[in-house]
Amino acid sequence: WVEEKPMAPPAFATDQLIPIEMPRYVSVDVGVDPATITVSSDRVVRYVVVMRNASGASSAAYEGLRCTTDEVKIYARFGAAGQWVAVKEPEWKPINGNMPSKHAFAIARQGACDAHLSSNREVTIRLLKQRQRIPR
Repeated sequence: WVEEKPMAPPAFATDQLIPIEMPRYVSVDVGVDPATITVSSDRVVRYVVVMRNASGASSAAYEGLRCTTDEVKIYARFGAAGQWVAVKEPEWKPINGNMPSKHAFAIARQGACDAHLSSNREVTIRLLKQRQRIPR
């Protein structure tokens, strides 16, 4: 397997986010901008995830999920200055590992990686929307 070179981090919007259900102990709201979701020929699902805390402050990351191995890679973070900052040496990490956030696991299980497989963009968006639950 060889990973394709990812495109530059895409522009994103926060008005159409698909909410991601997170465990009750997580104090931020998480959403994925459906316009940024891609599934490339290497079968990596790439997207922009937006996290917003109770005070309204938000952050975003451009990530990729490798469904067959349950791994995530963060390519860039949206900085406070309003622009993308590339991760210097992005690495694949287990989605169920000891990471600061469990959002990649939730995104994978709620539709981006159906049965550990990536599908296509349209199916991924449909599955994420179908699995939405009532907000907390």
